[in-house]
Amino acid sequence: MAEVGAAERRGRDRVLIRRVLGYVRPHWKVFALGVLGMLATAATEPALPALFTYMLDTALRDVQNWMLWALPLAIVGLFVVRGAATFTMSFAMSWVGQRVLAGLRRDMFARLAELPAGFFARESSGQLIAKLVNDVNNVTNTLTSVVVVLVRDSAVIVGLFAWLLYLNWRLTLVVVVLIPIVAVMVAAFSKRMRRLSSEQMRYTGEMTAVVEEAIRCNPVIKVYGGQDQEKSRFDAANERLRNFARRMTVASATIVPMTQLAAAVAVGVVVCVVLMQARAEQTTAGGFVGFLTAMLMLLAPLKHLANVNGDLQRALAAAEVVFAFVDEPVEPDAGTRVIERARGEIAFEGVGFSYPNTERIALSGIDLAIAPGETVALVGPSGGGKTSLANLIPRFQAATEGRVLLDGIPVETLTLASLRSQIAWVSQQVMLFNDTIAANVAYGACRHAPRERIEAAIRAAHLESFVASLPEGLETVIGDNGIRLSGGQRQRLSIARAILKDAPVLILDEATSALDNESERAVQAALETLMRDRTTLVIAHRLSTIVNADRILVMAEGRIVERGTHAELLARAGLYARLYSAGEASFAA
Repeated sequence: MAEVGAAERRGRDRVLIRRVLGYVRPHWKVFALGVLGMLATAATEPALPALFTYMLDTALRDVQNWMLWALPLAIVGLFVVRGAATFTMSFAMSWVGQRVLAGLRRDMFARLAELPAGFFARESSGQLIAKLVNDVNNVTNTLTSVVVVLVRDSAVIVGLFAWLLYLNWRLTLVVVVLIPIVAVMVAAFSKRMRRLSSEQMRYTGEMTAVVEEAIRCNPVIKVYGGQDQEKSRFDAANERLRNFARRMTVASATIVPMTQLAAAVAVGVVVCVVLMQARAEQTTAGGFVGFLTAMLMLLAPLKHLANVNGDLQRALAAAEVVFAFVDEPVEPDAGTRVIERARGEIAFEGVGFSYPNTERIALSGIDLAIAPGETVALVGPSGGGKTSLANLIPRFQAATEGRVLLDGIPVETLTLASLRSQIAWVSQQVMLFNDTIAANVAYGACRHAPRERIEAAIRAAHLESFVASLPEGLETVIGDNGIRLSGGQRQRLSIARAILKDAPVLILDEATSALDNESERAVQAALETLMRDRTTLVIAHRLSTIVNADRILVMAEGRIVERGTHAELLARAGLYARLYSAGEASFAA
């Protein structure tokens, strides 16, 4: 079983390496230039002990005039060539690495934009940020260093071994003993390094999540005195990460002194053998110095090769996380039909829905027909299924039973782009971008809207006087999620975005629940403009948004339990009447 597991792991590793190399392939010419630089750097390594051997055995015995300038120039030239080759290698590998990094991040972000809503419900934003920033960086940086070591240091070892064999093949046999010893030690630490690398990345993501929440929830932390609590959370995450970093350091560092010890033993044996050969006049001073210099020069590349497997395991662990993210299934979009502009007729036929991996039924037996231009309000206790029902229209979720239709067409047969182009959405959680007011209104498919249409949407959202008071007007940058605006201004800006889109179907999800009375009046006036001549589904919290609705649906435990106008439902003295008499606060989201 262990052999099968190891074979599977090697197979997965080969797949991961091939996928990374797929990002290198478009830049193969620069990569090849970097490899040439590595080989040229490696070629200069045996030249130095060769010069020492020549100087001791030949030059110092009979110094010629030409040697006075030729040998110093040879040494300087050797390092000039080495410097140029090293620069070429470093620049080329960095150039390729940065483009591979950009390509991986581009594909990861492209996948992020296409993932279904359920993915974001189960993944923290901090973990996702860590994958796009840290994990992908680990892949490129570490693999770049691994390639350099494998190519350059392997070539150095081959060149130095060739020189050692040429000088003294008997002594070289002693050095060869190093290789299997190092290989055994590397194999012993490989598996542990891979596991520790994976766990370290997981804990890095957890720490990133704590930091992201501390930034996003900063006002709550301050008001509720949560500083010590958040510090404790961060300290715990930081300590876990430190412990894993320490364990990785121990695992990685242990192999270095073990390698050096093996090398020291080999050097001791070499010195002993050389002394015996010198006594028998089987070697020269130059040969000994050249051999010992080349052997000592072997230690650095051997040490790098001893460590390269740990680096490779870290890179493969990061690549596993990155490609698992890239391979996440995108939103299913099997629809083929396209509609230019819908009339706005919506129908639910025997619709049921359950969230994945839960036993609770979110919706059951929903039958509902909404006429074009009709305003329908959804009210009821928290968890009754209001938002779940609304999410089925733009296919944020797919019904597990029954059908949802737009203009008589099942929504799953429409392409996502065509379906969602018919829908505008304004929610309680306003989502704005750290960009200008104009860019937030004219977003996405509307980003090329003429200036006059943007200004008309601003007027319709009752933001004209506010925008006019700003020195930069529509070009004012509003900060992260509109932090420089009040709650009412942020909500009206999202309404202006919906007005500009001019979609036939409008979904209002608790659009005024978090506002004070004055802000609500301004937002309500903007909503009345937005709702005109559109099919509107209102998830209601405050009665002011639903009293004048054409129909009100009361939902509880995933079912529609009451239907009618405001007056009709009050007259029935049912759940709606009880909620109404209890006050607006009962209409919780």
